[in-house]
Amino acid sequence: MSKKFGTLSVLSGLDMRVEAGEALGIIGPNGAGKSTLLAVMSGAERATEGQIFFAGDDITNRRAEWRARHGIAVSYQIPRPFAGMSVFENVLVSATFGGGGRGQAAQRQAVEALVMTGLADSANVAAGSLRLLDRKRLEVARALAANPRLLLLDEIAGGLTEAEVPELVELVQQVLDAGVTVVWIEHVVHALTAVATRMMCLTYGEILAEGTPAEVLDDPKVKAVYLGIDPEEEDAA
Repeated sequence: MSKKFGTLSVLSGLDMRVEAGEALGIIGPNGAGKSTLLAVMSGAERATEGQIFFAGDDITNRRAEWRARHGIAVSYQIPRPFAGMSVFENVLVSATFGGGGRGQAAQRQAVEALVMTGLADSANVAAGSLRLLDRKRLEVARALAANPRLLLLDEIAGGLTEAEVPELVELVQQVLDAGVTVVWIEHVVHALTAVATRMMCLTYGEILAEGTPAEVLDDPKVKAVYLGIDPEEEDAA
């Protein structure tokens, strides 16, 4: 698929596949097209060319709301909760309007999401009063309340302290263990490598390298483009 904004090409004939149950980590320099890729996958942006299939169905022209109801959820870097509502109410909104649940079924989905993300004890707390890590947890809880099969994570470790990152990694691992497929864009590479079963590096809207995390991070092209390491200087050292 390709995506252009006017004459600017952000994704260029990108061809990729995500298997059910895997955790795909995506890295790349700023401006590589990573967030645009997630936006096209979620339906927030429409691909300029190409097709997108989900569970065998062509969803290229499906709107974001339809994709959310049919198993694609997103969690963003900057949490934007309904600050004046409780944590439970925030998650219930997602279970109802994102997941299409009603009544007790929606409430059960919300409670399950809160338990998985470790926010059950904060259910009645105003979302606006949460610390950053718990706001990140709430973003994931809202996504999980929609009962997704595919969870798209956009730099959710951004802004966290080194001490907080392992807690977030543990949460993502729990989501993966629960059978949800994960595609995670992240600049905190050690967080990504702790979970990812496969990694991809993008640059200029194209796939530069793909493989296991170790293979991608050891690729000379990735070292030069993303890590800023000159392979010749590394060999000399």
